[in-house]
Amino acid sequence: MEQKLLRSVFCLWVLASCLLLPASSNGLRRIGLKKRRLDLHSLNAARITRKERYMGGAGVSGVHHRLGDSDEDILPLKNFMDAQYFGEIGIGSPPQNFSVIFDTGSSNLWVPSSKCYFSISCYFHSRYKSRKSNTYTEIGKSCEINYGSGSISGFFSQDNVEVGDVVVKDQVFIEATREGSLTFLLARFDGIIGLGFREIAVGDAVPVWDNMVEQGLVSEEVFSFWLNRDPDAEEGGEIVFGGVDPKHFKGKHTYVPVTKKGYWQFNLGDILIGNQSTGVCEGGCAAIVDSGTSLLAGPTPVVTEINHAIGGEGVVSAECKLVVSQYGDLIWDLLVSGLLPEKVCQQIGLCAFNGAEYVSTGIKTVVEKENVSAGDSAVCSACEMTVVWVQNQLKQKQTKEKVLSYINEPAKSDGRINY
Repeated sequence: MEQKLLRSVFCLWVLASCLLLPASSNGLRRIGLKKRRLDLHSLNAARITRKERYMGGAGVSGVHHRLGDSDEDILPLKNFMDAQYFGEIGIGSPPQNFSVIFDTGSSNLWVPSSKCYFSISCYFHSRYKSRKSNTYTEIGKSCEINYGSGSISGFFSQDNVEVGDVVVKDQVFIEATREGSLTFLLARFDGIIGLGFREIAVGDAVPVWDNMVEQGLVSEEVFSFWLNRDPDAEEGGEIVFGGVDPKHFKGKHTYVPVTKKGYWQFNLGDILIGNQSTGVCEGGCAAIVDSGTSLLAGPTPVVTEINHAIGGEGVVSAECKLVVSQYGDLIWDLLVSGLLPEKVCQQIGLCAFNGAEYVSTGIKTVVEKENVSAGDSAVCSACEMTVVWVQNQLKQKQTKEKVLSYINEPAKSDGRINY
């Protein structure tokens, strides 16, 4: 099983290439990606924050090419300005087409159902009609998936799923009868196809990728992405099932073992900023590769460090600067004096204290909500992030004057992070 897991390597390449997808004779089958302009609603749709079963994704729609007689399936993808990459699949016999997100951060396949009567978003997307499929099998078990920005609910069904030239037999999927968020109404995709492990699948449904392997539809237990970051290119990229398209990379890839089945999770040794260790990964970190988001996400202190290094601006940055301008001297002096970092914000009154426990309003604790009577949550969180940042500056032997002058520094535009 371990050997099989290591062979099921997920290769993700984000190549800043301006090449269009050419005609090919290398035997690969492709699904192409397209780009569209990004707006706030689309970004929210692209980043579906996981709640219970952690489903989310980045979409797909496009055309498929079979090149040669190999067992590699290549599908072109559409790119919604680096936020959503989506392509087209077919469900049923004859196939009913849907634009879906290929998401490594989830494991279920779902599309809107023709029985979705009371969600307006269903009327703006393609809907699956079981009565029109000769290979449909009723299951009927109800299910629900919760997202940070909404939820979907429906019931399980079974039918054939066409992914490029590959037809996956008897695939269990979800017919969504309720889409409870404006996110889905504005999304450029109809549904989501999860490429994660079965361990995180709602209802223990076997994922499409697992069925591809078990039904012998691919020659290698490998799938790969090419994401085209050229905003003017018609082709947004491609996803390859059963191999790697050599036209879209040079040199060698680095392979890492999957450390935990669920997501495509691996060990992260360190995060470097300006070739210097941030110290945020002492003892090792776990990370996942998630095609369902255009963002780098992580613990608040780590993200704060990175944003500071690259000149990232925003609400959090502004709040942190406010804390530095008003309390920077005191925070520095308390840390130098040896006060534990987790006590600093409570000491200066920016986070609540119930007489026995430190209460960060940005971190879940055992303290009941009614006991938290002091400290604004945003300011408390900003203070905590500032403390972590100042502590790291101390470790790097920065001077107090240089650290506190950050409040007047202009944003940088060419910062780089090395992983």
